[in-house]
Amino acid sequence: MVHTAITTEAVSRSLERFGFRCQRGSTHLARTMMLAELRQLLDYVPVSAATEDYVRAIEEDNCLGKRSGRTRMLTRRHLTELYSLNPNTAAFRVLRYFWQRDSEGRPLLAGLCACARDLLLRSSAPFVLRFGDGQAFSREALEGYLDKKNPGRFSRATLKSAAQNLASSWTQAGHLVGRVKKVRSRAMVTPASTAYALLLGFLEGARGESLFRTDYAKVLDCSFERATELAETASCKGWIVFKRVGNVIEVLFPTLLTDEEKEWTRE
Repeated sequence: MVHTAITTEAVSRSLERFGFRCQRGSTHLARTMMLAELRQLLDYVPVSAATEDYVRAIEEDNCLGKRSGRTRMLTRRHLTELYSLNPNTAAFRVLRYFWQRDSEGRPLLAGLCACARDLLLRSSAPFVLRFGDGQAFSREALEGYLDKKNPGRFSRATLKSAAQNLASSWTQAGHLVGRVKKVRSRAMVTPASTAYALLLGFLEGARGESLFRTDYAKVLDCSFERATELAETASCKGWIVFKRVGNVIEVLFPTLLTDEEKEWTRE
């Protein structure tokens, strides 16, 4: 048991180097994935910015138009939890890379990054994705799902709030539509969001065809055939390397990862 605990902790530390967040807590107990704020922030802060520039933009420049210093501080904390805002980590740096190149894919790009950094959002994906296109979505059923996955962890009030925030995030990402009554819809999947999902899976250790079976690939909300087509398009754009010979698939990310990060993926 000690060996297992040490191994799990080591894996968490390894993933955190890439920008994954493995803590049990969740921003969704208080907020959604905050897509509108992320859009404003990335419009305001240049691509070349350092982490402290994002902090300054939110807390000092008040680029998000918050009313009080405390609200600005909380907003900065939540956005950092969801997206890291650290260009030295692959998860955020590559998010910004694709953000500049694919405006249509931004909701799904943000959703993928948030899944990599918020375990509650990620754990709710199978529940949302099992609904058929056009099928009515039930927040109460999501509450039950969360309670079953986390027995005794949340009060009834917290379950309701978390389910509301999660449903809002999946709406922002494109997997649901509607305000009060939500309905399942297909997310807008693009070459950039596909490449980003494959990268996240690669950083977690998946290779070859298994990259198209990861939790992130499932969030793309499309078939295996469609995902491979989009990966090929991303490869043609020079974003990734995608090779397919028969049933053998290879996906590499030579331009998206630093030399140090490439070494980490070989460990």
